[in-house]
Amino acid sequence: MSEPVDVVKLTRELIDIPSVTGEEFQIGTSLAELLNRRGYQVDLQEIENDRANLIATTGKQPKIVLSTHMDTVPPYFAASEDDEFIYGRGACDAKGIIAAQIAAAEKLRADGVTEIGLLFTVDEEVTSAGAKALNELPLASSCRYLINGEPTDNRLAIGTKGSLQVTIKTDGRAAHSAYPEEGDSAIEKLLDVLSDVRKIKWPSDETFGETTCNIGVISGGTRANVVPDEAQTVLQIRLATGGAAAKDLLEQAVGDRATLEYKSVHDPVRLHALPGFEQTIVRFTTDIPYLTNWGTPLLIGPGSILDAHTEHERVAKSELTKAVEIYCDLVQRLLAVR
Repeated sequence: MSEPVDVVKLTRELIDIPSVTGEEFQIGTSLAELLNRRGYQVDLQEIENDRANLIATTGKQPKIVLSTHMDTVPPYFAASEDDEFIYGRGACDAKGIIAAQIAAAEKLRADGVTEIGLLFTVDEEVTSAGAKALNELPLASSCRYLINGEPTDNRLAIGTKGSLQVTIKTDGRAAHSAYPEEGDSAIEKLLDVLSDVRKIKWPSDETFGETTCNIGVISGGTRANVVPDEAQTVLQIRLATGGAAAKDLLEQAVGDRATLEYKSVHDPVRLHALPGFEQTIVRFTTDIPYLTNWGTPLLIGPGSILDAHTEHERVAKSELTKAVEIYCDLVQRLLAVR
């Protein structure tokens, strides 16, 4: 059996491999080499552009898989640490989680547990293309539980909000800005649409709270002295209720003034809970809605979502160590369920 995993050291090593979405080739290759050396059966499921999901098993059909994603948001910055925390892009979302799950799998194997697997996906931060492809693998049918990792402060999430991402596009007519009456500004049209979108009273739910809308990207035009003939915005709506209601409200607000292109949508998800774990509801979304064939889902991981995607992203070393224990405990308890 291999030496135990130093979860802090491995977290730093993984952070130092840049893996912004679309550039996951090196992180996947490095993890495959690591797990091969440790005796796992490793398969790579290519998605596109030389990036691939990673599936690692002990050689037996897994009843439980530990899963998280390899990609990060930009911009990349390298690892550093102090006595309490490890810093760097992906520290809590989700390089530290990968390290904790590998360390837990190694501890479980040392204790004779072999009906486990590891799933590491690409593209979670954008469209979950990796998870969607992974869900088609025949291996999923053997699995009873999926333990997904995201930063939940090591609390067991019993629910996640849904998500709707949509692009709104407006068209106009270009003209010289000195003669705006000869043109039709797509940007002004878009601003009018967004003014009404901001007034929408989104639905709420007792469990999941308020539906929220983030205007994440606005783009359009070419130069300041040209009336713009096109513009667009990308919205990320965090759903407290079903996506159909949000779509209806959005379409009523926009009318025929713009076109809507839905990028992704899924409803809120209720997750499996076990007694003895601190519980929470999280506002973010995960790969879980796209991994439905991999068994009953659970969600838990070290680190705070409030640190994820920030310039100070970090994870506490003590949380990483605790996460290893939690993952081992969860697997043992789930395997004991008949």
